[in-house]
Amino acid sequence: MSILNLIHDRNAGMMPELYKELSEEEMAGRILNIKKKFGERLFIPGHHYQKDEVIQFADATGDSLQLAQVAQKNKKAEYIVFCGVHFMAETADMLTSDEQIVVLPDMRAGCSMADMANMRQTNRAWEELTKLFGDTIIPLTYVNSTAEIKAFVGRNGGASVTSSNAARMLTWALSQKERILFLPDQHLGRNTAFDLGIPLSRMAVWDPIAEKLEYNGDYEDIKIILWKGHCSVHEKFTAANIKSVKERDSDIHVIVHPECTHEVVALSDFSGSTKKIIDTINEAKPGSKWAIGTEMNLVSRIIQEHPDKQIESLNPDMCPCLTMNRIDMPHLLWSLEQIDKGEPTGVIKVDQDIAKDAILALNRMLTIR
Repeated sequence: MSILNLIHDRNAGMMPELYKELSEEEMAGRILNIKKKFGERLFIPGHHYQKDEVIQFADATGDSLQLAQVAQKNKKAEYIVFCGVHFMAETADMLTSDEQIVVLPDMRAGCSMADMANMRQTNRAWEELTKLFGDTIIPLTYVNSTAEIKAFVGRNGGASVTSSNAARMLTWALSQKERILFLPDQHLGRNTAFDLGIPLSRMAVWDPIAEKLEYNGDYEDIKIILWKGHCSVHEKFTAANIKSVKERDSDIHVIVHPECTHEVVALSDFSGSTKKIIDTINEAKPGSKWAIGTEMNLVSRIIQEHPDKQIESLNPDMCPCLTMNRIDMPHLLWSLEQIDKGEPTGVIKVDQDIAKDAILALNRMLTIR
C-alpha cells in the first residue's frame, strides 16, 4: 500500500503544533524519561539516514533490513518505534510477533522509490510481460519496496534483495528463469547486472506510467527488465560532481552507493552498500581523502567520526532523504507520549495475507548463500 493511501488512516494522526514550540532540552528530557520508564518494553531502531537529533535516542542503528532483523530478535519489546520510513516499519511488523506493536513516528515518512511501484502498475506490467515472454521471468524486488510488492514477488517465486547481496540474488534468479524483472530501482538492478557481465544492450526498462517496454533490439536478447524507478537522493549525484572533485584534487577517492546512476558508478573509484561505504571509510588510512555519494545525514556522521581523514559529500549541496527527515525530535517525543498514554499513533500493521507472501520473498533471500 502506498504511503499516500495511509496518510488519512485512523492511525495516522497529526502531531499537535505545541510540540514544535518545545526546546530541545525539554524534549530530550521527556524522551529519556519515557525510555527509562519503559526500559526493555520499548525498542527504538534508527536508520543510518536519520537525523542526529533522533539517532541519539536509538537503541540500534543500521540499514532497513538489519534493523528489522534486530527487532525480530528482540522478544522483550512491546513497542518498536521505528525511526526510518514506512516500508522499513512494514518489514519490522512482518518479522516481529503479533503481540509487538510497530509504530512510525510520522506516517508521512515514506520512500519515493517504494511508491514508484504500486500493485495496479505491477499487475499490469506482469500481465503484459508474461504475454511477451511467457513463463521465462522471475521477479526480484529491492527491500526498498512496499509489503504488497514483496508479496507479489513472493507469490511468483521471486525474492527480495539488498544492496549488499544483489549480485548473489541476481545470480540465483538467473539460475531459476531466463529473465529477471527487477523492482523498483532501475539503477541498482542495472549496476548489479552489469557487474555480473550482462551488457547494457541486454537490459530493457519497463515504464509503469506509459505501460510499455523500452528496448531497441530483439526482445529475445533481453535478460534484465528494469522497473523505471529510482532513489531521489542518489540520483542527485552526477558525473559532473565526480569530474569537479577529481579536477580539484586527483587524490580524492570517490565512493558511491549503487542506487546512483550507472554513469556515476562507472566513474567512481568504489561503489557498494551503506555497510560497504562505512566499512571502507573505517578501514581507510589516516590522511586519505574521500568524496562520498550517499545520503547527507550519514555522510555528516561519517565526517564527524573520522577527523583523521578528509571527507566530503560528492555533491557539495549535500543530499538529504527529505521523507525520512520528517521524523524529528518533536515527532519522536509525540509518538512516545502517545504510547505512554496507551494511545499509540502511527501503528503499522501489514495484512496477514500480504505478510505471508512477502515473508516468502524475504526468506528466499535469507536462505540463499
